[in-house]
Amino acid sequence: MSAYRDGDRTVVAIPARFSRAQEREWVAKMVARLEDKERRRRPSDSQLMERARELSAKYLDGKAHPTSVSWSPHQGRRWGSCTLVDGSIRISTRVQGMPEWVLDYVLLHELAHLLHAGHGPDFWRLLEAYPRTERARGFLEGVAFVRDDAAGNPPPADDD
Repeated sequence: MSAYRDGDRTVVAIPARFSRAQEREWVAKMVARLEDKERRRRPSDSQLMERARELSAKYLDGKAHPTSVSWSPHQGRRWGSCTLVDGSIRISTRVQGMPEWVLDYVLLHELAHLLHAGHGPDFWRLLEAYPRTERARGFLEGVAFVRDDAAGNPPPADDD
């Protein structure tokens, strides 16, 4: 049994031998599971802020203090961005639905920018504390490659 989204439709696959009552029961269960999974992968802005605080405490000794963290549909080629002047962080809505460890990496990347503006050695040293940095970077590079290849564009040069 499985459930997934196909555009605006929800598709639930169940055994053909199920009775109507079993079908209703299992469709409801599978849709609830799918919605729960989507909720975890698409946290609200306030949940993003809370997660950023947790990540700063765990991996950056609590030194990064964002003033806001929010989803942004205006990140065309970046996964995230931050404004040092006011401490705001924006995460691309394209990250929604990606594995939680990828979102954590993108949040940490932007939090690290609050401490080091560029991508120098000190910046990357901060991210070494996160055990999935290389894996998340590889995941994002793969997503960017597929997206850019499909559009006939070269992949972006910078890491954000």
